[in-house]
Amino acid sequence: MTVERTTKRILKQQYLDVPSRAGVYAVRNLVTGRALVAGSANVQGALNRHVFELRQGKHRDAQLLEDWKAHGEASFVFEVVDRVKPRTEPDFDAARELELLVALWRLEMPCGGERGYGA
Repeated sequence: MTVERTTKRILKQQYLDVPSRAGVYAVRNLVTGRALVAGSANVQGALNRHVFELRQGKHRDAQLLEDWKAHGEASFVFEVVDRVKPRTEPDFDAARELELLVALWRLEMPCGGERGYGA
Protein backbone atom coordinates (compact mmCIF):
# COMPACT_ATOMS: atom_id res chain seq x y z
CA MET A 1 0.00 0.00 0.00
CA THR A 2 1.33 3.43 -0.88
CA VAL A 3 1.99 6.16 1.64
CA GLU A 4 -0.67 8.33 0.00
CA ARG A 5 -3.33 5.62 0.37
CA THR A 6 -2.36 5.00 3.97
CA THR A 7 -2.51 8.71 4.74
CA LYS A 8 -5.95 9.02 3.13
CA ARG A 9 -7.22 6.05 5.09
CA ILE A 10 -5.89 7.47 8.37
CA LEU A 11 -7.40 10.89 7.66
CA LYS A 12 -10.75 9.33 6.79
CA GLN A 13 -10.77 7.32 10.02
CA GLN A 14 -9.85 10.39 12.05
CA TYR A 15 -12.77 12.25 10.45
CA LEU A 16 -15.17 9.42 11.24
CA ASP A 17 -13.92 9.20 14.84
CA VAL A 18 -14.73 12.84 15.64
CA PRO A 19 -18.16 12.93 17.29
CA SER A 20 -20.67 15.28 15.76
CA ARG A 21 -21.41 18.22 18.02
CA ALA A 22 -24.85 19.48 18.90
CA GLY A 23 -25.35 23.20 18.70
CA VAL A 24 -27.24 26.24 17.56
CA TYR A 25 -26.76 27.76 14.13
CA ALA A 26 -27.94 30.83 12.29
CA VAL A 27 -28.54 31.62 8.65
CA ARG A 28 -28.65 35.39 8.31
CA ASN A 29 -29.57 37.52 5.32
CA LEU A 30 -27.43 40.66 5.47
CA VAL A 31 -29.69 42.56 3.05
CA THR A 32 -33.14 41.96 4.54
CA GLY A 33 -32.12 41.27 8.13
CA ARG A 34 -34.11 38.02 8.17
CA ALA A 35 -32.64 35.09 10.07
CA LEU A 36 -33.14 31.43 10.75
CA VAL A 37 -32.01 30.23 14.18
CA ALA A 38 -32.21 26.51 14.87
CA GLY A 39 -30.44 23.67 16.58
CA SER A 40 -29.17 20.28 15.53
CA ALA A 41 -27.44 17.27 17.03
CA ASN A 42 -24.99 17.70 14.13
CA VAL A 43 -24.75 21.46 13.83
CA GLN A 44 -22.16 21.60 11.05
CA GLY A 45 -24.07 19.01 9.03
CA ALA A 46 -27.25 21.08 9.33
CA LEU A 47 -25.50 24.19 8.06
CA ASN A 48 -23.99 22.23 5.18
CA ARG A 49 -27.47 20.94 4.27
CA HIS A 50 -28.87 24.50 4.09
CA VAL A 51 -26.02 25.66 1.85
CA PHE A 52 -26.34 22.60 -0.39
CA GLU A 53 -30.11 22.94 -0.78
CA LEU A 54 -29.86 26.64 -1.54
CA ARG A 55 -27.14 26.13 -4.12
CA GLN A 56 -29.28 23.44 -5.75
CA GLY A 57 -32.29 25.78 -5.81
CA LYS A 58 -34.36 23.31 -3.79
CA HIS A 59 -34.54 24.64 -0.22
CA ARG A 60 -37.56 23.68 1.90
CA ASP A 61 -38.14 27.30 3.01
CA ALA A 62 -39.65 29.18 0.05
CA GLN A 63 -38.92 32.66 1.47
CA LEU A 64 -35.29 31.79 2.19
CA LEU A 65 -34.85 30.38 -1.30
CA GLU A 66 -36.53 33.44 -2.85
CA ASP A 67 -34.19 35.78 -0.94
CA TRP A 68 -31.18 33.61 -1.92
CA LYS A 69 -32.13 33.96 -5.60
CA ALA A 70 -32.80 37.70 -5.27
CA HIS A 71 -29.71 38.69 -3.25
CA GLY A 72 -27.16 35.95 -3.93
CA GLU A 73 -24.94 33.78 -1.78
CA ALA A 74 -22.68 36.67 -0.75
CA SER A 75 -25.60 38.24 1.11
CA PHE A 76 -25.88 35.34 3.56
CA VAL A 77 -23.94 34.33 6.65
CA PHE A 78 -24.00 30.73 7.88
CA GLU A 79 -22.62 30.35 11.39
CA VAL A 80 -22.50 28.13 14.43
CA VAL A 81 -23.43 30.46 17.28
CA ASP A 82 -23.24 28.04 20.22
CA ARG A 83 -22.51 24.42 21.06
CA VAL A 84 -23.82 22.07 23.71
CA LYS A 85 -21.00 21.59 26.19
CA PRO A 86 -20.70 17.86 26.94
CA ARG A 87 -20.99 17.00 30.61
CA THR A 88 -20.50 13.81 32.54
CA GLU A 89 -23.41 14.07 35.00
CA PRO A 90 -25.68 11.02 34.65
CA ASP A 91 -28.83 13.16 34.43
CA PHE A 92 -27.44 15.47 31.72
CA ASP A 93 -29.92 15.72 28.84
CA ALA A 94 -28.14 17.04 25.73
CA ALA A 95 -31.41 17.33 23.76
CA ARG A 96 -32.99 19.47 26.49
CA GLU A 97 -29.85 21.59 26.72
CA LEU A 98 -30.02 22.16 22.95
CA GLU A 99 -33.69 23.23 23.19
CA LEU A 100 -32.80 25.77 25.87
CA LEU A 101 -29.87 27.15 23.87
CA VAL A 102 -32.06 27.55 20.77
CA ALA A 103 -34.69 29.42 22.81
CA LEU A 104 -32.04 31.75 24.25
CA TRP A 105 -30.53 32.49 20.85
CA ARG A 106 -33.94 33.18 19.33
CA LEU A 107 -34.39 35.88 21.96
CA GLU A 108 -30.91 37.24 21.21
CA MET A 109 -31.23 37.19 17.43
CA PRO A 110 -34.65 38.32 16.16
CA CYS A 111 -35.94 35.63 13.82
CA GLY A 112 -39.72 35.52 14.22
CA GLY A 113 -42.49 36.76 11.96
CA GLU A 114 -41.29 39.10 9.23
CA ARG A 115 -37.79 38.97 10.72
CA GLY A 116 -37.34 35.26 10.21
CA TYR A 117 -37.42 32.17 8.07
CA GLY A 118 -39.43 29.13 9.02
CA ALA A 119 -37.29 26.16 7.90
